[in-house]
Amino acid sequence: MPAHFNNAQRQATKDAGRIAGLDVKRIINEPTAAALAYGLHSTKNDSTAADKPKANSNANVVIFDLGGGTFDVSVLTMDSGVFEVKATGGDTHLGGQDFDNLVVDWCLKQIEEKNGLKKADEIKSSPRAIARLRRAVESAKMALSTAASVVIEVDSISGDLDFSATLTRAQFEELNGKLFQRCIDTVKSVLVDADVSLGEVSDIVLVGGSTRVPFLQTCLYDLFEKRLDLCKSVHPDEAVAIGAAVQGHILASGGTGGGEDLAGAEETTDLLLLDVTPLSLGIELEGRVMSTLIKRNTAIPCKKTRTYTTVDDFQTEIDVVVFEGERPCVDANNKLGSFVISGVQRARAGEPKVDVTFALDANGILNVSAKDQVTNAEATATIKAEKGRLTPEDIERMIEDAEKYRAEDEDLAVKMAYKTSLEEALFTAQSKADDSGMTELENIMDWLELDSDSATLDEMKSRGRIIEDRFGIIVAP
Repeated sequence: MPAHFNNAQRQATKDAGRIAGLDVKRIINEPTAAALAYGLHSTKNDSTAADKPKANSNANVVIFDLGGGTFDVSVLTMDSGVFEVKATGGDTHLGGQDFDNLVVDWCLKQIEEKNGLKKADEIKSSPRAIARLRRAVESAKMALSTAASVVIEVDSISGDLDFSATLTRAQFEELNGKLFQRCIDTVKSVLVDADVSLGEVSDIVLVGGSTRVPFLQTCLYDLFEKRLDLCKSVHPDEAVAIGAAVQGHILASGGTGGGEDLAGAEETTDLLLLDVTPLSLGIELEGRVMSTLIKRNTAIPCKKTRTYTTVDDFQTEIDVVVFEGERPCVDANNKLGSFVISGVQRARAGEPKVDVTFALDANGILNVSAKDQVTNAEATATIKAEKGRLTPEDIERMIEDAEKYRAEDEDLAVKMAYKTSLEEALFTAQSKADDSGMTELENIMDWLELDSDSATLDEMKSRGRIIEDRFGIIVAP
């Protein structure tokens, strides 16, 4: 999962795995998984590769993970098979889709300048037109990784209007300049948190499809004073999956070297993974103040205890409200849940002593307990479903429903795949049709918009055959 996921998002990820029928042994951060994949490569007996990390020389490695929707940076030390995450940071709302969004906006401005505001608004209000434009923009973005300029083309984007515009790499870099700078600023911030200087970094690992943007690679190269080559030995789209497989093997074998059917298995069980928590965790004090028990970038699993007292005379109950975040006031942080400890020593304010314990497991999921030192009254937090979290009953019900409706879901998936292909064929056919053909295509388009949700797959295929027979365009999912 993205390293910067909060507690609720981590729990939701674990719940999703259970709903999918998986036995979730452990959740690890994506950059950490990538580091495991990278470390596996580094332990091979191939000492000739220039971009291998110095895994046996206390290497400080920056994992730069930029995908389609999230961005993570982690700084790790790798020493003789021990992977220790020193710090992590990122943005769960920054990725390749954000680059696409800015280019889509640019395209809409081109349409407005050439065809007027009304036509641009018409396209903006059409989900189908925007989806087609977005696909063209994404293809153009990928092409700009190797080309200096690219033509973005969408035939019949709205009625008989064809869109075509040339986008240069320089324009793309200018449009996304602020987002690229956010990426670089995050790297600097995480290095500060890790107490690692630019000169102490030995390797930079690129993970995620969006790291293929040449300008970003240049910015990273310049940031480290052009002394480090960017490591691309791990496939950016596969590194996280490889690392997760490595960690899965370690857990399955118990570190005893079992499971030799996994490539490189004899090397994986000697690896030790030390991860960190991405956000500080604490409780609310009087005056809405955040009291932090577990600081951001603390190695996990971990357990921290702190003693608190009452604020009113003869108070016998204490509300324990749990938050995550970095702000001193809880109003700016994320509430995880709350519970009440009853049976606190009846005494003057400030005299009772209540120990609050935070236990953070290897998945980054939190358990909280409180105990009065005198009365031994205890309470344990089950973080409530206040942020859309699923209860155990919800999870079991969803698992049962998934099995119950599996056949229906599979049929629906086939139908939706065919619908997508039919829509694409319609747009292609529009560029070839005469007036009578356009009328027939518009009738099918209207049917798709109004009646396709309740239609059967056979009814959709009957429309697809019309396009195949008249326009020679194959409709296939």
